[in-house]
Amino acid sequence: MGMPSLMELIIILVIVLLIFGGKRLKNIGSELGGAIKGFKSSVKETESKDKDDIIEAKVEAKDDHSDSK
Repeated sequence: MGMPSLMELIIILVIVLLIFGGKRLKNIGSELGGAIKGFKSSVKETESKDKDDIIEAKVEAKDDHSDSK
């Protein structure tokens, strides 16, 4: 099964619009956008923390080697 045609997409959109209504769809879209923004920011924070942890571990490892001389 391939990509849906334009007519199929329009039919799906009309059905979704009838079920949820225009105002509710707008709310769902903004809630979904907020959730995606929150997810992206938490991923960036985690990546930043991981990089800091790696740098700190390298510095500690370097200090351990210089102490043993």
